[in-house]
Order: sequence, then C-alpha cells, then structure tokens
Amino acid sequence: MSSPPSCSRPTDNNGRETLMAARIALIGFGEVGGIFAADLKAAGASDIAIYDLKLDDPALAPAMRDKAAAANVRVAASVADVMAGMDIVISAVTASSVLDVARAAAPHLVAGQIFFDVNSASPETKRTAAGIVEAGGAHYVEGAVMAPVPAPRLRVPILAGGPKAEAIVEVLNALGMNARAVSQTHGRASAMKLCRSIMIKGIEALIIDCARSAKAWDVEAEVFGSLQDTFPGVDFAKLAATMAGRVEQHGVRRAAEMREAADMVADLGFNDALVRAVAEAQERGALPRA
Repeated sequence: MSSPPSCSRPTDNNGRETLMAARIALIGFGEVGGIFAADLKAAGASDIAIYDLKLDDPALAPAMRDKAAAANVRVAASVADVMAGMDIVISAVTASSVLDVARAAAPHLVAGQIFFDVNSASPETKRTAAGIVEAGGAHYVEGAVMAPVPAPRLRVPILAGGPKAEAIVEVLNALGMNARAVSQTHGRASAMKLCRSIMIKGIEALIIDCARSAKAWDVEAEVFGSLQDTFPGVDFAKLAATMAGRVEQHGVRRAAEMREAADMVADLGFNDALVRAVAEAQERGALPRA
C-alpha cells in the first residue's frame, strides 16, 4: 500500500524532515480523546477523524455520534478507516488496551505516519507497542499525560519520547497542545509519569484511608490538626475531601495506571507489593459504575 500524499516528509532549508500534519486520527473517543479531537479541530486541523469500539455497539453508538457531531469531527467506520490518509494517529484508549490497539493499527499504518500513544502504560508496554507499530515503517512516539485533562484540556502537559518526538511536538504545539520532547528513546517519558504517579496516587490512598479511619473514631480534628503542625500550610481536611472525590470519579482508571506502574517496578526487579496495594485502594474508592 503506497503512502498517501499527506504523509510525505519534505525537508526544510537545513535538510531536516518537516511534518505536514493537517490530518489527525484519534482511536478512542472517551474523555481524553473527545477533548483532544474537539480542541484540535477548533484550532484549525483540516481533518479530524475518530473511531471508538463503542461505535460498534448499537446501544452506545448514537451518543458517540452525537458527541462527534458536536465537536465537528468525522466518524470513521473502523481502525483502518480512521487512519487512512492521516498524518498523525493518536491512541487515547486505556492502559489495558495499548497493545491491542497497536496490533489492530499496525497492518493499516503506512510508512511515514506517526502513531502517538498517550495512554498510561508501563515503559516496557510502550516499548513493545513501538516494536509492533514500527515493524511496517510507521513511527511510534510515546506520550505521557502529566495531569488530569478536563480542566486544561488541550493545554495539559504531555511528555513525548521517541525518534520522532520533536517532530510531533512541533506540529501539535502549533495547534495548541502543550507537549515537550524529553527523550529520543521509548520508555523514559512513561517512566517519568509512572514514577510520579506512584507518589501522587500513593498519597491519595494514604490520606483517604487516614481520613476514613479518623472519621470512624471521631478524631478528625485532632489528626488533621497534628498533620498541619507537621506540614504547615496544608489543609488536610480539604485535601482529603478533594482526593476522595478524585478517586470516586477516576479510581478505576487510576487503578489500571497503578498496575502498569507496578509492572514497571517488577520489571526493574523491585518489590511491587506496595504499588499494587495502591491500585487496589484506588479501585476500592471508586464509585460503582452505572
């Protein structure tokens, strides 16, 4: 299959490759994919196409199509269809689906296309996905989203890694993204994110269990007061409530991310029990899904 014209790579006056990225595909049209698609289209991308497995479910497809129409983006019929003629393919699914999406996309990617994987997965998972994608001549760039997306939307900080990281950062930042190339190799960006996530999600788990136990014993004022003496300037009662709300809303997704972090720890030969306990705590604190 020949590469479409939009995937060609002309060079600038210094002989470096440039990337004409007016056309962007998104695989995954959930919270992150939906925000990225809408904002990239509004920023001036000439063509945004989306595909999500929910489009194959008659019960879920109508809402998904309405969401796409509101964002003024095109709905594709399949993974192959969404990538056809595109310059960049953004994978925004779940950690557990990273390799499945890479395998589904690989046969339909063409030489020169860039596959930007922004899912929260372990460095080894990202390296494996890179091998799958690059076997056919496409380029793989890992992305590590460093904060919740809903508030900053397209401006959320993203770390990018891989030989084409700088190229994709230049293009996407011109459309309003806030990405930064941090490595020419795969794995480092995800390691940065997951090491940070162990700390953040671990603190959440500790504070929530602390607050729950303190409330059960009616010693919240004393416990939070003591903590505030140790860490001046931190309102622990407010922080506990905020973190509990985040876990209630995002605990299932964060638990999956923590399991990827645990895999990273285990791959390094370290004991991963604590990180897996954090994953369980995140899942335990999530509200039941409707």
